[in-house]
Amino acid sequence: MIKVDIKKYDNSWYNPGSKIKILLWYFVNVLFFINPLNPISSLKVFLLRLFGAKIGEGVVFKPGVSVKYPWLLEIGNSVWVGESVWIDNLAKVTIEDNVCLSQGAMLLCGNHDYKKSSFDLKIGEINLKEGSWVGAKSIVCPGVTLESHAILAVNSVATNNLETYSIYQGNPAVKVRERKITE
Repeated sequence: MIKVDIKKYDNSWYNPGSKIKILLWYFVNVLFFINPLNPISSLKVFLLRLFGAKIGEGVVFKPGVSVKYPWLLEIGNSVWVGESVWIDNLAKVTIEDNVCLSQGAMLLCGNHDYKKSSFDLKIGEINLKEGSWVGAKSIVCPGVTLESHAILAVNSVATNNLETYSIYQGNPAVKVRERKITE
């Protein structure tokens, strides 16, 4: 039987940016984003843009948010990023207008190939389409798209794409009903 051999792990192919930029961002992320003592959303937006993120108008970042690589992040208008959200964007993350990321949500663009003895890194982009909502403590996995107005309910895990105007729940998340929006 073949076993996992972490010594064979090699992600040298993965290069998300210059080492200096990554190091600088690490300290900015720790001091101004992860640090719960900084409640100033506009400063966070400014810093993300400074590091290459594309951020629209009316975006709110609550305390305790962590962003891996701002230059791989694109956010539309009127987006809410709740407390302790983790955007682990090893690949591009696109968040369209009017999206909500509730407290403790995680967007994970990376995973490992459990079928390989070398446990190779695998990455995939995440797309959150207009009006979608990632519930508190929920996880969106690599390569997943939440279509327009889809909801991932509290403490759920999206391993596949979520259909438009649908509500998903569980681990793995399954469709439980349609989303009906009233005035």
